[in-house]
Amino acid sequence: MRPFTSTIPLDEARRRLAAAVRPIGRTERVSLDQASGRVAARDVRSPIDVPPFARAAMDGYAVAAAETAGAARNAPVVLRVMGRLYTGQAAAAALVPGACVEIATGAPIPPGADAVVMVEDTRPAGGAGDRVEILAEAAPGQHIGPRGADIQAGALVVAAGDLLTPGRVGALAAIGAPDMEVYARPRVAVLSTGNEVIEPGCPLGPGQIYDVNRFTLSAVIAAHGGLPEPHRIVGDTLEALFEAIDECRDADLLVLSGGSSVGERDLIADVVAARGEMVFHGIAIKPGKPTAFAIVDGRPLFGMPGNPTSCLSNAYILLAPYLRATARLPENRPQSVRVPAGRRLGSAGNRHQIFTVRIREGAAYPVFKGSGDITSLSQADGYIEIPAGAGPVDEGTMVSVVLF
Repeated sequence: MRPFTSTIPLDEARRRLAAAVRPIGRTERVSLDQASGRVAARDVRSPIDVPPFARAAMDGYAVAAAETAGAARNAPVVLRVMGRLYTGQAAAAALVPGACVEIATGAPIPPGADAVVMVEDTRPAGGAGDRVEILAEAAPGQHIGPRGADIQAGALVVAAGDLLTPGRVGALAAIGAPDMEVYARPRVAVLSTGNEVIEPGCPLGPGQIYDVNRFTLSAVIAAHGGLPEPHRIVGDTLEALFEAIDECRDADLLVLSGGSSVGERDLIADVVAARGEMVFHGIAIKPGKPTAFAIVDGRPLFGMPGNPTSCLSNAYILLAPYLRATARLPENRPQSVRVPAGRRLGSAGNRHQIFTVRIREGAAYPVFKGSGDITSLSQADGYIEIPAGAGPVDEGTMVSVVLF
């Protein structure tokens, strides 16, 4: 056994990770239907007015407002209907005195009209069918959406660094942008180590277990802006680790699970000693103490615990924020709820403790079994944190549960 050279507080680990972030500079162009959730790599200004024409905001009649002066239900103004306008059409002629145009919501306002009387304020005139009674006086601009009312030509629609939300994607579509230059997703090599680990679907041999961490880590990476690149399982030798790392030369970030503890087959420290610099190795957190972060061959490397619960919980707490910052995504703000503790929760004393919990009948009950048991997370609704030195949490104490 080789003891940890130092174990640092969780807040210090977070500080060192934040200092090590290098936001990705690579960009790519994606079609607009693939742009949601990506980060804009350049400013985009509108080449057009939106809408590109004045349009009706109501179904009714386009009129010259002055010709409706004094109109009322007991004193209607009668106008000749010189045509109908629907969306996607342009007026065949300008409005002439004494006339109006029947118009649908969204249709272009014909030349000569400066107001729309909604259909509820009209009725058919007696006699010829091409006349209508206007029952309410119209004001200039009434029920008209002006040209450029939404976006004016030259206006900034998206700024570099903006997260492309559905609304921003919609604004890009409104100005006719077919695609968008965005920052590339960081490529993240995911490797599981250990002679005992095998691929799901293969028959288990003596002392073997199925690989869990490659799948949970890949899911976290994909959910937080990365492009996971799962690699083959790596055996417990330095030669195998060096070879696997060399195969990941195109990755922006390496994430290894297993090999980060202090046993003689836990070799990540040896890899770092040979090829890089250790930023930290060992965190005062439970579960997840044997977590490492280093720079190897010029690239960041996370050494995650091999036990599935430790690996996944630290992926949420440490890997995800680091990856989001690298991908230029905004900080993740998971939903949380305050509920009473369903029973007493012990404290790890000098370590920051993560308790996975299930919310049942309005209270939080721990479901943690052990750091090697994936059901400690698969059956949990979220987790609570007990800072180092905080002491146990008594039953009934209100706690904040961060939801998965």
